[in-house]
Amino acid sequence: MNKKSFGLDIGDIAIRAVELKLDKGGFSLSASITSPTPPKGMMSESPLDEEEMGNAIKKALKEAKIDTKIANVALPENQVYTKIVEMPYLSDRELSSAIYWEAEQYIPIPLSNITLAWNVVKRSEKPKQNEKMNVLMVGAPTIIVKKYQKVLSLSGITINTLETEILSTIRALTFNLDRNASSPFIVVSIGSISTALAIIIGRDLIFTYTLPIGGNAINRAIASDFGLSLTQAEEYKKAYGISNSSVGQRIEKATEPIMSSILTEVKKAVIYFSQKYQNLRIEQIILSGSTARILGIDKYFANGSGIETAVANPWKMLVSQNIPKEILNSGPEYAVSIGLAIKDYEEQ
Repeated sequence: MNKKSFGLDIGDIAIRAVELKLDKGGFSLSASITSPTPPKGMMSESPLDEEEMGNAIKKALKEAKIDTKIANVALPENQVYTKIVEMPYLSDRELSSAIYWEAEQYIPIPLSNITLAWNVVKRSEKPKQNEKMNVLMVGAPTIIVKKYQKVLSLSGITINTLETEILSTIRALTFNLDRNASSPFIVVSIGSISTALAIIIGRDLIFTYTLPIGGNAINRAIASDFGLSLTQAEEYKKAYGISNSSVGQRIEKATEPIMSSILTEVKKAVIYFSQKYQNLRIEQIILSGSTARILGIDKYFANGSGIETAVANPWKMLVSQNIPKEILNSGPEYAVSIGLAIKDYEEQ
């Protein structure tokens, strides 16, 4: 099969697009790009800003030589409501009614303003008495969905599917895993505004949670401590990380309240998991998102949690590793767009 699939991740800082090609051997990279997001981003209601955003996407795709006009697109984690809910065993028809009652318990705005989607994570073919099933529920404000549709249409792109960033990331990291594998791990995806946690068994999502802390907060802490602009703080973060150098140690001290907050939530998620699945334990933490590239961040989480920690490399799923070095080293940042690019092939 030579069909190409195009994934588009519109972040607060960068637009990332990935196009893959699939043949009998597996996936290989057809095209990719990282391009700056216009200052007002996707949240401005100004028609001029929307047009600027559409033009920026169009320009990036032209530069990458991506001519596919249909895209799988990610919605920002801080703009959607994602929840794994435990429900009694229901048929699809029963679930389509019951899910709205569940949604009212978790989504703090009227459902009339929400575009709701759901999917059964795991359901036994022959359920035992009182057996429960896990359902993934995602609610996105309809105004946000329409915003993405409008901006993408201005760029000449038709949206095939919209999903959350964490779901795309999980797909990129688990696509080649055995669905029946029983080695649980936790994904910590640190975005610019928020951080998403997800616990995975095999390829199944069993827990997810989003906290309103991300790379921007880390940059602000560095900028404040060093007297730098936010742009300079970002460069310091990339150059020194939280390493053993004198600057790295100062960055670690300045960012400790933020990093500690994320680590605390990871520990809480691990405790929740150990109480619910007493015969299993979290084997690994996988760090994703641009902040995952901070030097020493894997050691920070490993030492703080006592769990083996690795930085995500979604490129390893490709059969051809003929990938430019600068792109290869940016693996954690491309997890969302890679996951989107392979979505069409998920059940093949």
